[in-house]
Amino acid sequence: MWQSLVGSRSRPVINWVERGAVRKFAEAIGDLNPLYLDEEVAKKSRYRRLIAPPTFPQTFDYGTIEGLRLPESGLIHGEQRFDYVRPLFVGEEIHCYRVFQDMYEKKGSRGRLTFLVFSRVGEDRKGETLFKTRDVIIVTETVLKEWTE
Repeated sequence: MWQSLVGSRSRPVINWVERGAVRKFAEAIGDLNPLYLDEEVAKKSRYRRLIAPPTFPQTFDYGTIEGLRLPESGLIHGEQRFDYVRPLFVGEEIHCYRVFQDMYEKKGSRGRLTFLVFSRVGEDRKGETLFKTRDVIIVTETVLKEWTE
């Protein structure tokens, strides 16, 4: 069902690291690091400006991979990893896209499990990669059957 789409990617979407959004995100996750919130502290840091929390890219739009449909419920979050070249700066424009990296199956105690591996990429205006994520979504045999019926 999804195997033919492995290697597909979405079109890039422009996102902004907005100061207000960074503040709300930091407050929501309970991480009030002054490097995210206080310009005077940030100016004295090695970055010389405000940065975003490491998981902030969760808020970005990565576009849609054409033809890729997933069940609306019952998916299991299997793995998530963030790899950075450098922090994201407040006020920065980020070009983001999603890639369907891989798909594989394993037999579980309650049936077949389908693993869908995605990466999400954020680049600067010049096309230089700033971060990549690895995300694994697990679809159980039961969810797959209900969804395809």
